[in-house]
Amino acid sequence: MWASDFGKRMKTPTLTLPRCAGEGNGGAFGRLPLTPNSKLPIPVPSSAQRGRVRVGALRAPLAVISLLLLPLLASAAPGMQALTVSTGPAGQTYSLTLQVLVLMTAITLLPAILLMMTSFTRIVIVLALLRQAIGAGNSPPNQALVGLALFLSLFIMGPVIDKINSDAVQPYMAGTIDAVAALDKGLAPLKQFMLDQTRESDIATFVRISGGSGFATPQDVPLRILVPAFATSELKSAFQIGFLIFIPFVIIDLVVASVLMSMGMMMLSPMLISLPFKIMLFVLVDGWSLIMSTLAASFYR
Repeated sequence: MWASDFGKRMKTPTLTLPRCAGEGNGGAFGRLPLTPNSKLPIPVPSSAQRGRVRVGALRAPLAVISLLLLPLLASAAPGMQALTVSTGPAGQTYSLTLQVLVLMTAITLLPAILLMMTSFTRIVIVLALLRQAIGAGNSPPNQALVGLALFLSLFIMGPVIDKINSDAVQPYMAGTIDAVAALDKGLAPLKQFMLDQTRESDIATFVRISGGSGFATPQDVPLRILVPAFATSELKSAFQIGFLIFIPFVIIDLVVASVLMSMGMMMLSPMLISLPFKIMLFVLVDGWSLIMSTLAASFYR
């Protein structure tokens, strides 16, 4: 009795699923009895949906094939070649597109040329050491020091730039020489400037590192050896000038520290007291003019 009553009280469990749009209460996804022999209706895609799936799967391979065929189509298309080098009686001539490409590459290398092949390195290091010797923190700021070093470099490199313009740029613009000859003539004044500022010991060091046996004349030194030797010499000269600049300011710091110690003011910072005296001394001796004239004269000794 109790088993039959329990069976009557038990009901068949149902599974409630969300109805699709447009379905009524008796739709395919209404209340479904969950019995051991019941099966959920499985939606079957239509032929149009299967067609869209096949087309979407073919898009990626078709895009890859079209990208691979683009170079072949471009080479087969008739037209003017972009990068051409022709040989004539006057030598090799390059197309305008190739010349623009070389010019854009040279512009990207301009910061490295400015830092490593001009007087900019020595000047900016000396100015940074001067600011540190005075102890004024970030005054003058970095932008002022870099701008001052840049325009002083243009002033020092003025004769070299004028010679490059007269020997290489103007003849090339007039069409009397080709690009290769203009490059050789343009590098000659810059190379001579670097040779004048480079120590022979630095050149010998890089020649020994490269495994060479030396050169007959300084003009035979290639740029791959001259440029690092020139940068090393510039660093050495900059630190020598910076050492001479530090001496008077260090003396002022020592005097101020000794006076404060003798007065028993050990808790007072000597840098705070010596800073006005260092600035006053630098202004009274016209320090900026001395620094600028000394840096400019160091390149034409």
